[in-house]
Amino acid sequence: MPTPNPLLLGIETPPIMEAQAAGRRYDGRLGPSLDLCQAVPGWAPHPELLQRLGEAARDPANAKYGLIQGDLLLREALAAELARTHGADVAADEIAITAGCNQAFFLTMLSIAQRGDSVILPTPWFWNHQQTCAMLGIEPRALPCHPEAAFVPDPDEAERLIDASTRAIVLITPNNPTGAVYPPETIARFHALCARRGITLVLDETYADFLPEGQARAHDLFTRPDWPKHLVRLYSFSKAYCVPGHRLGAVMAEAGLVQQFVKALDCLHICPSRPIQAALTWAIPALQDWREANRTMVNGRVEAMRQALAEAPGWRLDSVGAYFAYVRHPFAERGAAAVADWLAAERGAVGLPGTAFGPGQQAHLRIAFANLDAAGIQALPARLRAAPPDTASLEAASPAAGMAPQRSLVADRVSMLT
Repeated sequence: MPTPNPLLLGIETPPIMEAQAAGRRYDGRLGPSLDLCQAVPGWAPHPELLQRLGEAARDPANAKYGLIQGDLLLREALAAELARTHGADVAADEIAITAGCNQAFFLTMLSIAQRGDSVILPTPWFWNHQQTCAMLGIEPRALPCHPEAAFVPDPDEAERLIDASTRAIVLITPNNPTGAVYPPETIARFHALCARRGITLVLDETYADFLPEGQARAHDLFTRPDWPKHLVRLYSFSKAYCVPGHRLGAVMAEAGLVQQFVKALDCLHICPSRPIQAALTWAIPALQDWREANRTMVNGRVEAMRQALAEAPGWRLDSVGAYFAYVRHPFAERGAAAVADWLAAERGAVGLPGTAFGPGQQAHLRIAFANLDAAGIQALPARLRAAPPDTASLEAASPAAGMAPQRSLVADRVSMLT
């Protein structure tokens, strides 16, 4: 076969694929498998959204190409929503619609950094962010976050990592994988740092619709008239509207930078999917109450997770919020990957090891619980009330045994620069 790009060769298999493969070995002895590995809503889209999506798919006009930047009516609806939720003065030409938030991040990195540059990523990081940087020859520079600080990154520690190669700092709030919700004042300090050092704050707000009750927004940066100078904001429609399979996200940035995005988008997707854009143009203003009810439901699941982990001796809930719990496992002599593999294959609880999310995460697992109902969350403690066999037994039971040592995941390969 053709020789692959060495930057791609340095990227590990997506960890969700590995977790799902381990889960397929589970024999059902403890009840149905619990899918804790992928962040998906555990409820259906609103019925009228599905109806309008079907109608839009039947409209011949939506089978044609649309604007590369995304349909104007959708961008205007999103701008109006940002004005409502963030007090934002964002114009439609400062928004581009993308094929999911992952594409929005890829597009941003492609547009603001190049091979040999560096981008600061708090760890534990979202592996697709690290992978994107590595694929593009950009150094993903780790900014460790600590359990004792509730996994909230420290701007002073970040500043010590900045050098002449640094182009951006990336923050996710509410965070994936930890669920941590960063205080608005921390986000403001990071923005001030980026402005002072002449770099960009890339703020991934995929889970912005699932903030704790009483918190209307994650930050006030959009109220500043000069917000586009040092800020790029990423958003996903997948979680709030329960449409991850339709792949729609957005990126907000200075209008001149958005025009650079358009050049790349013409090579990536030419235009976003038209039917889902049409349906969401209606849904953004129409489904505010429905989305708020879903936020209340998810926050209820956050509290249920607190209770569930309290009933699992030895397990410690270090952080929780939005869709995620970041949990310290009690098996210090076992690696996180081995524990996650055992939980999936033997206990039917399919989560992800902390090693998928950066260096120094051997003690943790990520539990994505938004797709679990109350019964699923209540079943979790019983799955955790056991101890895995020794590491040799775990490896012997793995399908990969005898072929290669147990592979580390993304975390052990910070970058692949050649």
